[in-house]
Amino acid sequence: MVITEDGTLTPDDLPEPVPGAGEVLIEVAAAGVNRADLLQLKGLHPPPEGAATWPGLEASGTIRSLGPGVSGWSVGDRVTALLDGGGYAELALARAENLLPVPEALDLVEAAAFPEALGTLWSNLAAVPDLDGPAALIGAAGEEPPATGRTILVHGGSGGVGSIAIQLCTTLGARVLTTAGGPERTARCLDLGAVAAIDHRSEDFVERVRELTDGRGVDVVLDPIGAAYLEKNISVLAAHGHLVVIGMQKGTKGTLNLAPMLYRWLSLHGTALRARPQPEKAAIMADVRRRAWPLVTRGTVQAVVHERLPLTEAMAAHRLLADGVAFGKVLLLP
Repeated sequence: MVITEDGTLTPDDLPEPVPGAGEVLIEVAAAGVNRADLLQLKGLHPPPEGAATWPGLEASGTIRSLGPGVSGWSVGDRVTALLDGGGYAELALARAENLLPVPEALDLVEAAAFPEALGTLWSNLAAVPDLDGPAALIGAAGEEPPATGRTILVHGGSGGVGSIAIQLCTTLGARVLTTAGGPERTARCLDLGAVAAIDHRSEDFVERVRELTDGRGVDVVLDPIGAAYLEKNISVLAAHGHLVVIGMQKGTKGTLNLAPMLYRWLSLHGTALRARPQPEKAAIMADVRRRAWPLVTRGTVQAVVHERLPLTEAMAAHRLLADGVAFGKVLLLP
C-alpha cells in the first residue's frame, strides 16, 4: 500500500525485496497500524534513510529468506518484527536484530500487535528508576515485582500502546490508573487490570487522580497526548515523579513551569522509537525479548485487537484510529 501524492494509500505491485546483510524477508501475516502511520501520510513522520517508503512499523509472519550474515534464524521461522517501515505489504524486510520469535501457542496474526508497543514502553519505562527490574518479568520465584508500591497513570488506556501498558505495568507490580473516553472504554480498561479508569470526556483527571491517591499524586505518568496535557501531568506527579511522553497527539509545544519540577524533584523523559539509531533499537528489542516477551508467550500480557482488516482497506483502518473508534490494535492482513 503505497502513499499517493494526495496523502492516501493505494495498492501497487513492486519487485520482491532482497534482504541485505543482517536482514530477513518476512512473508507477512499481519501488519500493525500505528498513529505514526497516519502522520507519515501527512509527511510528518518520514522513514529512516534506506527504509521502505510505504507505512508499517511492525509485522508478523514467517521468514521467507535470509540475508548475508544472519544467524540464529531459519527460513520458515514464525516471527514478529519491529520495522523501519514497509509493513503494509505481502513481503517486508526486517533487521534480524529486531525480531521476536512467535511460538506455536501464540496467534501469528495477533503477534503483530506487540513490537511497537513493547519497544516503546520498554525503552521509556526502563529509563524510570526501579521499574525495569528483571525478576518479575521472567517469573523469578520469591522476588517482589519491581514496581510494587508505585502508582502509574496511563493516558489512553484504550489505545494500542495503552492497552498493553496497563497489563505490563500491572504485572510489574504497579497500581495502574488510566484515562479513556466513555463508560464502555473505561470498563474495558478495568478488565485489563487498571484499578481505576477515568472518563476524560466527563471527569477531570487531575481531580480524580488526587482523590484516588489521597492527594499524593502518581509516581509515573505515561502520556501519548503531549502538549495539551503537559501542565496537568506535572500537577498530578508525586515528589520524585516522572513524566514519560511517548506521543504528541494533541500538540507539540507547551509552557512548562519549572518551579514544581525543582521543588518536587520531578523529571521529564521522552523518546521516539523509529528515529533511534539501529544499535539502540537492537538493544531495546534484545531487552524486550529477554525480560518482557516471556510475559506475552505465557499469556500474561495479551494482544487487544479491535479489528482485522484486509490490507487494501488500510485507509479504513486509519480512520478507526483517527476517529477514536478503535479499542486496542487494528491489524491489516495481506
